[in-house]
Amino acid sequence: MLGVNAIEAGFAAASEGELEAIKLIADAGLKVQVYSMARGVTNDIDAVLKTGAIGVHLVIPSSDLHLKYKLKKTREDILKITEDTTQYAKDHGLKVELSAEDATRSDLDFLTQMFKAGVAAGADRLCPCDTVGVLIPERTIELFSELKKRISNVPLSVHCHDDFGLAVANSIIALKSGADQTHVTMNGLGERAGNASLEELAVVLKAQYKVNLAIKTELLYETSLLVSRITDFPLQPNKAIVGENAFVHESGMHTHGILSNPATYEPFNPDIIGRTRRIASGKHSGSTGIRASLMEMGFDPNDEQLKEIFQRVKSIGDKGKRVADADLQAIAELIMGLPAIRPIKLEEITVVTGSRVTSTASVRLNLNGKMLTEAATGVGPVDAAISAIKKAVGIVEPIQLDNYSVKAITGGTNAVTEVAVSISKGDRKATAIGVNEDIVIASVEAMLSGMNVLMTNHNNKEFKEKS
Repeated sequence: MLGVNAIEAGFAAASEGELEAIKLIADAGLKVQVYSMARGVTNDIDAVLKTGAIGVHLVIPSSDLHLKYKLKKTREDILKITEDTTQYAKDHGLKVELSAEDATRSDLDFLTQMFKAGVAAGADRLCPCDTVGVLIPERTIELFSELKKRISNVPLSVHCHDDFGLAVANSIIALKSGADQTHVTMNGLGERAGNASLEELAVVLKAQYKVNLAIKTELLYETSLLVSRITDFPLQPNKAIVGENAFVHESGMHTHGILSNPATYEPFNPDIIGRTRRIASGKHSGSTGIRASLMEMGFDPNDEQLKEIFQRVKSIGDKGKRVADADLQAIAELIMGLPAIRPIKLEEITVVTGSRVTSTASVRLNLNGKMLTEAATGVGPVDAAISAIKKAVGIVEPIQLDNYSVKAITGGTNAVTEVAVSISKGDRKATAIGVNEDIVIASVEAMLSGMNVLMTNHNNKEFKEKS
C-alpha cells in the first residue's frame, strides 16, 4: 500500500455502478479511511450510507457566482443547507469533510459563516476549494492564515486545481499557512488541467522540506504507471517526477557530470521514487555518455570505434530521428564488427479482433533455439499482442513495459507507423523503435528489439536461460 490515509473513492449518487465500486473499495479491508463525495442534498448522503464508506466529502458552493447561476439560491439558503446536511450526515454516523466549492472566489466573511455553520452541526474538517485554480501563492497565504485565525478548532484541508500550473505550489503554501492536509490525485488527474499531483507534492515535501511522510515514495513510480495504464491516460514524457524523461540524460555536459556525481544534474536520487537514471543517445550526446551506455550493454570499443559510433549517433540525431538503445546496439555491432546476437526471434503472430472490445493474440517466439508459444487477450490487437509476448518471455525473465507511444510518419489509412517503447528488467532499462504499416507489427518489433537489448550482453554474448 502506498500509505495514503484517506481516499475519496467516488461520487456514490452518480450511478449504481459508481455506488457499487465505492462499496467494493470500502469492503476491501484497506488500511485507509474511505469517503464518498456528496452534494448538499440528503439523497446524496443516503447513497453514501449504502456504500459503507466511513465518511462523506460534502461539497456545497459558496461563491455568489455559483449561488446565482448554478443553484439559484441565496446565502441564507446555503447556510441552512450546510447546517441541515452536515447534521444529517453526522446523525447517520458519517465523518464529514465540508468543502466550500469555489471558495477562492467567495466573500471571506460569508465563507467563514458557512464554515462555522458546518462546525456547529458537527463537521470534522473544512476545505476551501480552489475549484477553478485561480489561487496564486500570495492569496493562498492570506486565505489560509485568515481562516485558521477565524476557525482554529477544526482541521483545514486544501484542494487545488492546476489551471494555472500552481496546484502543487499553492498546496505547499497552504500547508505552511494553516492547512493540515491536502487533497491530491495520482498523476495529477482531475477535471480540466487536473488537481495537485500526489507524486509531485510528496517528493517535494520529503526532499525539499524534509517532512517525514507516511507515503512510501519508493512505490510512486510503479503506482503512477499502474494508474496511467488503468485510466488509459498517458503521461507526458517531461512530467515532473514520474515522466519518462525525468531521469534521462542526453546532453554531453550533463552526462559527464552525472557519471562523475549524480547530484550535479539530479535534484534528488531516483531511488526515492523507485526509479533509475538512464543515459540516452542523441545529437546532444557526448562521447562519455555514449561510452557509458555501450559499457552497460557489454561493449568495450576502442577510441577509434567510439569516435565512429559517436559520429554515427550524431548524424542520426541531426536528421531529427530518435536514437533508441536498440539502434545504438546495432550501430556498435556494425562498427565493431561483432555478430548481431538476438536471443529472441519472432516466428509467428496471429491476432483476432472483432466487434467486441476484447482481442486475442497468439505468438510463437524462438528464444535461443527454444520455442515459446503463448496467447493473451487485450483491449485491442496491440494490447493483446504485447501481452502475449510479455507472457511468453516472462516464463524465463519478467520484462516490464514502462512506456509506449505511437505516431504516424505518413498520412492515409496505410500510414507508416512508428512505435517507441521503454521497457525494463530489474534496474536495467532499454528503449526501442518499430516502424511498419501495421501498428501491431510495429509494436511487436519495438518490444522484441527492446527485449533483445536487455537480454544481450556482448561480454557474455547472450542471455542464458535460467535453470
